[in-house]
Amino acid sequence: MSAEVADQLETYYRLLATWNAKINLTGLQLSDISPDALDRLLIEPLVASRYAPPRVIRIIDVGSGGGSPAIPFALGLQQARLLMVEAKTRKSVFLREAVRSLGMNGADVVTARFEELLARPDLHEAHDLVTIRAVRVEPRVLLTLQAFAKPGGQIFLFRGSGHADPSEIVTPPLTWKATYPLIESLRSRLVVLEKRVPRVVPRGTAG
Repeated sequence: MSAEVADQLETYYRLLATWNAKINLTGLQLSDISPDALDRLLIEPLVASRYAPPRVIRIIDVGSGGGSPAIPFALGLQQARLLMVEAKTRKSVFLREAVRSLGMNGADVVTARFEELLARPDLHEAHDLVTIRAVRVEPRVLLTLQAFAKPGGQIFLFRGSGHADPSEIVTPPLTWKATYPLIESLRSRLVVLEKRVPRVVPRGTAG
């Protein structure tokens, strides 16, 4: 981790702690942060960024809340463009302030439910990576989320110890690719799903 990224992470944490005292951005205690909270907010997303496929250009994070994992994850990748989707206005205001304070020129925030964004053609199959932590994962949600991923793109699901492995409910065009451990003390893991590239059938060839 570079000194620049370390400075940005410290700035992000201090900003999060200040705003969290006024509005509820995270249920974690930030005034006297514990190692587990630090691992959850900052270290876990950095570890997950190591599993990102090469040449990730566009990321969309759904249910961004207080900005973790999206912001530390994007800082770990550095050059990727990040779109954070957050339905609550006050949290979106914080996210925009974080983006400004951190100098994340390639990052943006949209205040909306992710289902509403299906009507935007510019977001359809436009992202190399979809990241999600706080949203409940079920087949209908996965079917919606895959619409934002390019064919061959991936969905990163941040899962805690109390979450079932969603690989059992994956349906086409998604497939389970891998599950990686993240923070041992938190028993957290990263479930990676991949969107299949449609098979092209040559003309004149029976299905």
